[in-house]
Amino acid sequence: MLRLIASSLCLRCQRPPALPVNLRPCVTLSSAENQQTVAALYDLSVDIQKVRKLKGWVLHQSPAYTKEVADLLRDMGASGSVIARILAVHPESVLCPPEQVKAQRALWMSVCPNQKELVSIIEKFPASFFTSSSHHDNQRDNIAYFQSLNLNKRIVTKLMASAPQSFSRPVAENQLMVQTLQQAYRELGGEDANMKIWLQKLLSQNPFVLLKPPEALRQNLLFLRDRGFTTAELLRLLSKLRGFVTELNPDSMRRTLAFSRDATGCSEEELRGIVLSCPALLYYPEEILSERFKGLLDAGVSMSQIRETPTVLELTTQIVSYRIQRLKAHGYDVRTGSLQALNGTKKDFEMSCGKLQIRRERPLFNPVAPLRGDD
Repeated sequence: MLRLIASSLCLRCQRPPALPVNLRPCVTLSSAENQQTVAALYDLSVDIQKVRKLKGWVLHQSPAYTKEVADLLRDMGASGSVIARILAVHPESVLCPPEQVKAQRALWMSVCPNQKELVSIIEKFPASFFTSSSHHDNQRDNIAYFQSLNLNKRIVTKLMASAPQSFSRPVAENQLMVQTLQQAYRELGGEDANMKIWLQKLLSQNPFVLLKPPEALRQNLLFLRDRGFTTAELLRLLSKLRGFVTELNPDSMRRTLAFSRDATGCSEEELRGIVLSCPALLYYPEEILSERFKGLLDAGVSMSQIRETPTVLELTTQIVSYRIQRLKAHGYDVRTGSLQALNGTKKDFEMSCGKLQIRRERPLFNPVAPLRGDD
């Protein structure tokens, strides 16, 4: 059982190459600022002082293609204010030759539905778009590979934007990690019919999982199996879609689990149930967990309540304290009620408070009061 876990993958941990700071080897550094670049940025209403403070080296390089890059962005539908923000945040873009920007545009449009969305992506992730031309072949090959997996184009675009390093490296490295994830999913009982959706969600929520060594997956699954988690439970954890199996390591999980068990006074079996309800528990070091346990206990919450609703540990002490006071103002006492009232996003919590407010203000119906008749 679990051939993936039991067998050695014999893989080497390879760090992805960092994207070079200088986009082109032909640029030259001058002791004085390139006045043409400064003037062009000024004409585009770019915050020159911000550029000087954060990336002043760009202003000293020549040649630069400020006007050409701005024109290409404008042709894609970018407004003047958007162009100014892009160039202020990522002034290195002016060092990209126009032909390189055009090639990147064609590449991204192969997965982007339209140029308007591409402009939005560039505004949020300019460094992902304005990359070195030396990565172009790897980007093209990786796009083709992920499309061959029948992944949604939006997922591929999100991967390119949020984890550009994974598209700049050789496609074989991504293939190895994806195949390892797929094999783990199958070995743990996952169905092939659900494979594509599972993989899309995993990569969407944690695109950096591609940059992790496949060996980390094997080690973490081995550790959790040794702690008593069943095959089905391991699949549940793997399917929590946050990539914890590659973000963590056995040593950190061992310390966290030991602290949590001692703090809650629960058995190993009960601890596994808590982890299955709140996998994020594995992320937190002892110092953070200690602070959060203390904050809840100081507020009058019992340890049994925490064991019943462990997801409350995902909230910071400050958020918990604030929410407890808000609920108290609406007549809800967490010491006697469920801690579930503390959970949820900010929007969810505000909606819950609104319902409590309505409940307090609504007059009670008296079943024995005489009905008002017509005069």
